[in-house]
Amino acid sequence: MDKKAILVLEDGAVYEGYSFGAGITACGEVVFDTAMTGYQEMLTDPSFAGQIVAPTYPLIGNYGINQDGFESKQIQVRGFLVREYCSIPSHRLSSKTLDEFMKANGIPGLAGVDTRALTRRLRSAGVMMGILTCEMTTGEALEKLKSIPGYGVIDYVKQVTTDKLYRWKDLASTQHSCHVVVVDMGLKYNIARLLAQRGCSVTVVPCTMPVWDILALKPGGIVLSPGPGDPALLGYMLETVTRLVREKPVMGICLGHQLIGAAFGAKTFKLKFGHRGGNHPVHDLETGRVHITTQNHGYAIDPDTLKDGLDVSQKNLNDDTVEGLRHRELPIVSLQYHSEGAPGPQDNIYLFDRFLEMVRKE
Repeated sequence: MDKKAILVLEDGAVYEGYSFGAGITACGEVVFDTAMTGYQEMLTDPSFAGQIVAPTYPLIGNYGINQDGFESKQIQVRGFLVREYCSIPSHRLSSKTLDEFMKANGIPGLAGVDTRALTRRLRSAGVMMGILTCEMTTGEALEKLKSIPGYGVIDYVKQVTTDKLYRWKDLASTQHSCHVVVVDMGLKYNIARLLAQRGCSVTVVPCTMPVWDILALKPGGIVLSPGPGDPALLGYMLETVTRLVREKPVMGICLGHQLIGAAFGAKTFKLKFGHRGGNHPVHDLETGRVHITTQNHGYAIDPDTLKDGLDVSQKNLNDDTVEGLRHRELPIVSLQYHSEGAPGPQDNIYLFDRFLEMVRKE
């Protein structure tokens, strides 16, 4: 890594380092993630579409890339910023280096960045657009930043959703307890894996599929997947979600949770620097328990706008934002965090069991 590169933020801040991965220029919203492991899962998480990601853990690349760590079919981030890049990984499952993986996917990286200073800046000023480049000067990058659209005006969901319906590969057993349809707004594979492990037949459908076509598949329950971007841009999903929550048991995760709120009249707002990492404490208001959760979102539900029988069930202990919803009558499991983890704690996988109990009762 002898080729110099820079990250330029829209407020004029510049961070210097060395290029790895693809030697190209990338633009996107610059965010940080506090998970201590799981960089491959971060890279392939569709919720990071349109973003340049900086892990706060300093050593990245030390266990390489393996065939079991994919959360989608490709890298989804626009760029990757690391403090120290490890070029010689050590892991029995490693099949290639992080550098090789990013080159093959056309994604640039920047190593040697003071990610602590960058994170402090984003926490203070808020997330902002940036350019990662080894091809442009600082002045050229700042000029380019004036002309690129902001993160909040682009519908990234249509960029990451599946093109067509497909069946998730089944486990060895051919006996299925129920049929679950996953509406793909940025599906992480571990959601489908966990449903299949629980004996479900899983069908994944595009986010644009009409509601009557989804119901024609005769699902026992519906999962609204996570995904990237501002939920306010997804008006085309509202009719679908509004009908589904009144027809079938529904589990909404992250973006899916926000759309459930929107279906009942709730508004969302952008967080200053978002929640991204595997160590966010969530308080369950009914049981009093605190759960450590995996999160990846930049928007949250305004609790003052909830109506029509939808109540807050869980809150974030760091900033009091809404982390879970429950309906007084309808079978709904709605959570802002990632119950599937990947990366992160596995403490909240039980929520899939709760959802499937609702499906069996219905």
